[in-house]
Amino acid sequence: MSDYTEAFVGIDVAKLRNAIAIAEAGRSGEIRYFGEVEASDAGMRRAIHRIAARFERVCFCYEAGPTGYGLYRLIRSLGHECIVVAPSLIPKKPGDRVKNNRRDAISLARLLRAGELTAVWVPDEGHEAMRDLVRARTSAVETLRIHRQQISAFMLKHGRIYPGKKSWTKRYLQWLHEQSFAHPAHKIALQEMVEAVCTSKARAERLEKVIGEFVSNWSLAPTVRALQALRGVDLIIAVTFATEVGDVGRFESPRQLMGYLGLVPGERSTGETTKRGGITKAGNSRVRTLLVESSWTYRYPPRISKRKFYRLEQVSSPIRDIAWKAQIRLTARYRRLTARGKKSTVVCTAIARELAGFMWAVAREVRQNTP
Repeated sequence: MSDYTEAFVGIDVAKLRNAIAIAEAGRSGEIRYFGEVEASDAGMRRAIHRIAARFERVCFCYEAGPTGYGLYRLIRSLGHECIVVAPSLIPKKPGDRVKNNRRDAISLARLLRAGELTAVWVPDEGHEAMRDLVRARTSAVETLRIHRQQISAFMLKHGRIYPGKKSWTKRYLQWLHEQSFAHPAHKIALQEMVEAVCTSKARAERLEKVIGEFVSNWSLAPTVRALQALRGVDLIIAVTFATEVGDVGRFESPRQLMGYLGLVPGERSTGETTKRGGITKAGNSRVRTLLVESSWTYRYPPRISKRKFYRLEQVSSPIRDIAWKAQIRLTARYRRLTARGKKSTVVCTAIARELAGFMWAVAREVRQNTP
């Protein structure tokens, strides 16, 4: 047995079998390939016990991916440390052109020992279930958008232009049903596409209703209610922010959250030259997209609508102050940037970046005052 009592284990997870490598502590500690193990709970449990029996302390890691967090929860339940690694932040050698399960497991073990891996935040089972529900609704909305785009392209191809001002209303659907074509196959194709739109819309509305029912019993329900005090933030945006970001306590400042959402400008500087470009678009794209959409509401002067007034009555005074401060600052910033000739897309991105900061402040306030 080795003189070292600590080991770092890298696991390259897969659907059927997981590759495992062990790196012993110390700069000169041996790094060896343990082998492939069946990916089932029983197979991994046996392998973990075999490894843990040889060392006093064992730390495990594996890449985040489609296999989820079941292995993380299994390792933690057995009393060992484990981190789930962000794949995009794993250091890689530019000249390394060989990739297989064995090399990946050894690389993870080596980097874990060196402290070069970045861990992702792992939600609990209830949080993960809510996130899956919200993502299912997002997928339904995207499917609805694609089906609508197919109908628009179909009608444009046949030279049919809707005379009304707003599409996808009851009148628009009635207009689609009234269309006639020389060949009956075109009518059937249009009818099938309309049915697909109706089905997708019903699915999205059904999922949104279910989200509203489940969120009331969720641990982050107070955060969701408080976030809706902000202008441009409704139930879906608040729930998406809470499910994707999770615990805001892991961000020490609003700027860290902005960077996590990819809303900060990229930079390529050297010496005395500083060059900044567009936003990095790193991190979570779902929250970033919704924040940019919400920022369009700040093009109007500050005011509190009847619906938002009802939301404000349900939150504490500090949160109401944050929401009003956000309106005053962001509407003024929108006017200033527009007056300077900035494009509307650039302005909305800047507003979205600061809106993320106010959401951080609201979530932080709720977290500090929730027992």
